[in-house]
Amino acid sequence: MENVIIATVLSFVITYFAIPVLIRVAELKHLYDEPDERKSHKSRIPTLGGLGFFAGFMLASAVCVPSQQAFPLQYLLAAFFVIFIVGIKDDLVGLSPMKKLVGQLVAAFAVIYLGNLQIRNMYGFFGMEELPYHFSLLLTYFTFIVVINAFNLIDGIDGLAGSIGLLVSAVLGAYFLYTNELLYAVMGFAMAAGLAAFLIYNITPARIFMGDTGSLLVGLVNAALIVKFIEVAGNPAGKMPIQSVPAIAFAILIIPLFDTLRVFAIRMSRGRSPFTADRHHIHHYMLALGLTHSQATLVAVLSNIGFIVLAFGLQDLGTTTLLCLIGGLALGATTVLFMLKKRKENEARAAILVPEPQEIPSESITKPKILRVNTESILQDK
Repeated sequence: MENVIIATVLSFVITYFAIPVLIRVAELKHLYDEPDERKSHKSRIPTLGGLGFFAGFMLASAVCVPSQQAFPLQYLLAAFFVIFIVGIKDDLVGLSPMKKLVGQLVAAFAVIYLGNLQIRNMYGFFGMEELPYHFSLLLTYFTFIVVINAFNLIDGIDGLAGSIGLLVSAVLGAYFLYTNELLYAVMGFAMAAGLAAFLIYNITPARIFMGDTGSLLVGLVNAALIVKFIEVAGNPAGKMPIQSVPAIAFAILIIPLFDTLRVFAIRMSRGRSPFTADRHHIHHYMLALGLTHSQATLVAVLSNIGFIVLAFGLQDLGTTTLLCLIGGLALGATTVLFMLKKRKENEARAAILVPEPQEIPSESITKPKILRVNTESILQDK
């Protein structure tokens, strides 16, 4: 318990004092995220925030993990450093999607293969239980890539990626603390504390963004935590076994995971790369309805909490039923948002095409002219 408390405080303090320094450095070196027609911000914002909580998280994890539970800490730290390099290079000079994907696969390899962290069981999802080794590896790699990019893609408005990352890390950290998995408990709370400090500067009006340096790190950490959660919580002999574990894991990550899978499906159905940018994310729909960044973030976080509570409460339904229920509710809610957005756009378009009649001031009305003929047959204009 003391390790977790120290890690939480250490990560928060380091991040809190590092962010103002990073803001100043970004201003001096002109390291900004430039606004454009696709982005929500209208001014130049420094984009090195991820560097701040990377330092706090890494130091807290390295110092506070108990030595008797240190495996596979060295591989996890190596993976976090790899993803940090990928993210900061993308923030500073840009990186192609393929190179980013290669970096993500290298980081995932360190965690999955070297750290021996895999999804080995589906716990009854469509009748599947223990998975073949190679299929297990492929599924775990797929999970890591999707979760990493999910946090990267929802980082579109102030506070959203940080708030969801804080929620997920804190929930998983609390579970690992209860089950005495101190390595992962320290990681969960260290990440949550670092994000809490970062959000002080990132909530609207944002003074700094986390950039890819931060969002990729948050995604990788939570990918490792969620895979470990599936392994530990699904063990019936564990301290706190949970039923329908894959469905509950999906509910914990519902906002970033469902949004990313949905957007990828939309893009590929239109013959485009899943990594091309557009405005089909859930937070874009909420902004189109007139919500502010803070309001949209609050709605997303409360929705995620609601799905987590629902999933834990209905875990007896079974993995397949619960997963379908959660997916159906998420799809229904997103469809309602999309319909409301389309209706508002149609109303705005109609208002532009058919402007409301305006009252004409009486003094601006020109009186009719009367022509009269005088006795000398000269026309006079009155």
